[in-house]
Amino acid sequence: MPRKVRATPSPTGWRRLLARAPIHLYRWHLGRLMGGRVLLLTHTGRKSGRPRQVVLEVTGRTPGTGAYRLASGLGPTSQWYRNILHTPEVTIQVGGRRTAAVARPMTPEESGRAMAEYAPRHPRTARRLMGVCGIETDGTAEDYYLVGRDHIPFVEITPVAPDAPVAPGTSA
Repeated sequence: MPRKVRATPSPTGWRRLLARAPIHLYRWHLGRLMGGRVLLLTHTGRKSGRPRQVVLEVTGRTPGTGAYRLASGLGPTSQWYRNILHTPEVTIQVGGRRTAAVARPMTPEESGRAMAEYAPRHPRTARRLMGVCGIETDGTAEDYYLVGRDHIPFVEITPVAPDAPVAPGTSA
Protein backbone atom coordinates (compact mmCIF):
# COMPACT_ATOMS: atom_id res chain seq x y z
CA MET A 1 0.00 0.00 0.00
CA PRO A 2 1.47 3.38 -0.95
CA ARG A 3 2.15 5.93 1.72
CA LYS A 4 3.07 9.58 1.80
CA VAL A 5 6.45 9.84 3.52
CA ARG A 6 7.06 13.57 3.20
CA ALA A 7 5.35 16.79 2.18
CA THR A 8 5.75 18.03 -1.37
CA PRO A 9 6.46 21.76 -1.41
CA SER A 10 6.42 23.70 -4.67
CA PRO A 11 9.89 24.08 -6.17
CA THR A 12 11.80 27.23 -5.30
CA GLY A 13 15.05 28.84 -6.42
CA TRP A 14 16.95 27.12 -9.22
CA ARG A 15 14.51 24.17 -9.23
CA ARG A 16 11.64 26.53 -10.00
CA LEU A 17 13.67 28.16 -12.80
CA LEU A 18 14.44 24.74 -14.25
CA ALA A 19 10.80 23.60 -13.99
CA ARG A 20 9.57 26.76 -15.73
CA ALA A 21 12.23 26.77 -18.49
CA PRO A 22 10.05 24.94 -21.06
CA ILE A 23 7.53 27.81 -20.91
CA HIS A 24 10.12 29.99 -22.64
CA LEU A 25 10.38 27.53 -25.53
CA TYR A 26 6.66 27.93 -26.12
CA ARG A 27 6.92 31.72 -25.83
CA TRP A 28 9.72 31.70 -28.41
CA HIS A 29 7.42 29.68 -30.75
CA LEU A 30 9.56 26.58 -30.31
CA GLY A 31 6.82 24.41 -28.81
CA ARG A 32 7.28 21.92 -31.64
CA LEU A 33 10.57 20.95 -30.01
CA MET A 34 8.64 19.71 -26.98
CA GLY A 35 6.71 17.12 -29.00
CA GLY A 36 3.34 15.72 -27.97
CA ARG A 37 4.33 14.39 -24.55
CA VAL A 38 4.05 17.79 -22.85
CA LEU A 39 1.71 20.72 -23.22
CA LEU A 40 1.59 24.35 -22.23
CA LEU A 41 -1.47 25.05 -20.10
CA THR A 42 -2.60 28.66 -19.86
CA HIS A 43 -5.10 29.09 -17.04
CA THR A 44 -6.59 31.98 -15.08
CA GLY A 45 -5.32 32.86 -11.60
CA ARG A 46 -8.15 32.38 -9.12
CA LYS A 47 -7.19 35.46 -7.09
CA SER A 48 -5.53 37.75 -9.65
CA GLY A 49 -7.66 36.86 -12.67
CA ARG A 50 -4.46 37.07 -14.73
CA PRO A 51 -3.21 34.43 -17.17
CA ARG A 52 -0.83 31.87 -15.69
CA GLN A 53 1.19 29.21 -17.51
CA VAL A 54 2.67 25.84 -16.70
CA VAL A 55 4.16 23.07 -18.82
CA LEU A 56 2.87 19.62 -17.87
CA GLU A 57 3.44 16.08 -19.04
CA VAL A 58 0.59 14.48 -20.96
CA THR A 59 -0.06 11.23 -19.12
CA GLY A 60 -2.53 9.91 -21.69
CA ARG A 61 -5.37 10.67 -24.07
CA THR A 62 -9.03 9.80 -23.74
CA PRO A 63 -10.24 7.76 -26.71
CA GLY A 64 -13.16 9.30 -28.55
CA THR A 65 -12.88 12.84 -27.19
CA GLY A 66 -9.14 13.32 -27.72
CA ALA A 67 -8.94 14.87 -24.25
CA TYR A 68 -5.51 15.14 -22.65
CA ARG A 69 -4.97 13.66 -19.19
CA LEU A 70 -2.66 15.51 -16.80
CA ALA A 71 -1.52 14.64 -13.29
CA SER A 72 -1.15 17.16 -10.51
CA GLY A 73 2.09 15.71 -9.17
CA LEU A 74 2.18 18.12 -6.24
CA GLY A 75 -1.32 17.03 -5.28
CA PRO A 76 -4.52 19.03 -4.90
CA THR A 77 -2.66 22.06 -3.51
CA SER A 78 -0.83 22.71 -6.78
CA GLN A 79 -1.56 26.26 -7.96
CA TRP A 80 -2.51 25.31 -11.52
CA TYR A 81 -4.85 22.61 -10.22
CA ARG A 82 -6.58 24.99 -7.80
CA ASN A 83 -6.89 27.58 -10.57
CA ILE A 84 -8.60 25.24 -13.03
CA LEU A 85 -11.05 24.17 -10.32
CA HIS A 86 -12.02 27.85 -10.06
CA THR A 87 -11.98 28.62 -13.82
CA PRO A 88 -12.04 25.50 -16.03
CA GLU A 89 -11.78 27.42 -19.32
CA VAL A 90 -8.15 27.14 -20.40
CA THR A 91 -5.92 27.30 -23.45
CA ILE A 92 -3.52 24.52 -24.34
CA GLN A 93 -0.64 24.34 -26.74
CA VAL A 94 0.71 21.00 -27.85
CA GLY A 95 3.68 21.30 -30.16
CA GLY A 96 2.88 24.25 -32.42
CA ARG A 97 -0.92 23.98 -32.12
CA ARG A 98 -2.84 26.18 -29.68
CA THR A 99 -6.54 25.76 -28.86
CA ALA A 100 -9.19 26.64 -26.30
CA ALA A 101 -10.14 23.81 -23.97
CA VAL A 102 -12.13 22.95 -20.87
CA ALA A 103 -10.59 21.29 -17.81
CA ARG A 104 -12.44 18.69 -15.76
CA PRO A 105 -11.05 17.21 -12.56
CA MET A 106 -11.26 13.45 -12.76
CA THR A 107 -12.90 11.51 -9.94
CA PRO A 108 -10.61 9.68 -7.50
CA GLU A 109 -11.47 6.37 -9.21
CA GLU A 110 -10.72 7.82 -12.67
CA SER A 111 -7.46 9.26 -11.36
CA GLY A 112 -6.52 5.86 -9.94
CA ARG A 113 -7.18 4.13 -13.26
CA ALA A 114 -5.25 6.85 -15.14
CA MET A 115 -2.22 6.43 -12.84
CA ALA A 116 -2.38 2.63 -13.10
CA GLU A 117 -2.40 2.93 -16.93
CA TYR A 118 0.40 5.50 -17.01
CA ALA A 119 2.94 3.81 -14.71
CA PRO A 120 3.57 0.64 -16.81
CA ARG A 121 3.96 2.75 -19.99
CA HIS A 122 6.51 5.07 -18.36
CA PRO A 123 7.98 3.15 -15.38
CA ARG A 124 11.08 5.32 -14.84
CA THR A 125 9.11 8.56 -15.00
CA ALA A 126 6.48 7.13 -12.64
CA ARG A 127 9.17 6.14 -10.13
CA ARG A 128 10.72 9.63 -10.35
CA LEU A 129 7.28 11.20 -9.87
CA MET A 130 6.81 9.14 -6.72
CA GLY A 131 10.15 10.40 -5.40
CA VAL A 132 9.26 14.03 -6.14
CA CYS A 133 5.84 13.56 -4.54
CA GLY A 134 7.27 11.88 -1.44
CA ILE A 135 5.28 8.69 -1.96
CA GLU A 136 6.57 5.18 -1.34
CA THR A 137 5.04 2.47 -3.52
CA ASP A 138 5.84 -1.15 -4.35
CA GLY A 139 5.42 -0.44 -8.09
CA THR A 140 2.43 -2.70 -8.69
CA ALA A 141 -0.55 -1.59 -10.76
CA GLU A 142 -2.73 -1.75 -7.65
CA ASP A 143 -0.37 0.51 -5.72
CA TYR A 144 -0.29 3.02 -8.58
CA TYR A 145 -4.09 2.91 -8.69
CA LEU A 146 -4.15 3.82 -4.98
CA VAL A 147 -1.61 6.62 -5.55
CA GLY A 148 -3.86 8.16 -8.21
CA ARG A 149 -6.99 7.65 -6.16
CA ASP A 150 -5.62 8.97 -2.87
CA HIS A 151 -2.70 11.32 -3.58
CA ILE A 152 -2.35 12.55 -7.17
CA PRO A 153 -5.46 14.02 -8.78
CA PHE A 154 -5.76 13.89 -12.55
CA VAL A 155 -7.43 16.37 -14.88
CA GLU A 156 -8.96 15.82 -18.30
CA ILE A 157 -8.44 18.74 -20.72
CA THR A 158 -10.85 18.61 -23.65
CA PRO A 159 -10.20 20.85 -26.66
CA VAL A 160 -13.25 22.76 -27.83
CA ALA A 161 -14.28 23.53 -31.41
CA PRO A 162 -11.55 25.36 -33.35
CA ASP A 163 -13.77 28.44 -33.85
CA ALA A 164 -14.67 28.69 -30.14
CA PRO A 165 -13.38 31.70 -28.20
CA VAL A 166 -10.14 31.31 -26.26
CA ALA A 167 -10.21 31.65 -22.46
CA PRO A 168 -10.25 35.24 -21.14
CA GLY A 169 -6.83 36.77 -20.74
CA THR A 170 -5.28 34.47 -23.35
CA SER A 171 -5.07 34.56 -27.10
CA ALA A 172 -5.08 31.85 -29.73
